[in-house]
Amino acid sequence: MSDEVFGYLTTTGRVTGQPHTIEIWFAAANGTIYLLSGGGDRADWVRNLLANGEAKVRIGSTERSGRGRAITAQDELAIARQLVFEKYQPRKENDLSNWRDTALPVAIDLT
Repeated sequence: MSDEVFGYLTTTGRVTGQPHTIEIWFAAANGTIYLLSGGGDRADWVRNLLANGEAKVRIGSTERSGRGRAITAQDELAIARQLVFEKYQPRKENDLSNWRDTALPVAIDLT
C-alpha cells in the first residue's frame, strides 16, 4: 500500500455536505496515513477534515475509512514530516525541505 505514489482522500465538504476527492502525497505507518498540507489550515481538504473528521482513503485498489485529525504532539509532528519527506524527496529533483518544514501535518487514523 505505501509503495503507491499517490493516495486519494475523500472528505465531506463542510459547506456542501458532498464528497470531495483529491489526489495527494502520503505516507503510511501503524494504521495511520500521514499527509502534509502546503496550504496549511487554509486548504479545503484540511478545513473539511476539521469540520467533519470522517474520511476515506484510497491507495491503489484499497479503500479504507478513517478519522482525520490535526497532529499536535511534537513527536508525531516530526514523524509525519519525516515519513512523507523521505518517501518523496528521492523522486524529486528540487529540494522539498522547506515543504517538509512548513507544511501542516495531518493524520488519518484508519478504522
